Amino acid sequence: MSWFPGAYNTKIGQFLGRICDPFLSIFRRFIPAIAGIDFSPIIALVVLQFAENGLLYLLQMFGIY
Repeated sequence: MSWFPGAYNTKIGQFLGRICDPFLSIFRRFIPAIAGIDFSPIIALVVLQFAENGLLYLLQMFGIY
């Protein structure tokens, strides 16, 4: 939401902040904002994609999925 000015001030922005900020804070420790833009959501989505692919691989390996 740092990409959109004033997004945190809306009800939806506050709701999303409460849900997503704990997960994103893990990545914000290692990835600083560049020119005021937070790139941690992109890295977080990539990590979630890898986790999903890994879980699907394990499920297929054990014949569950």
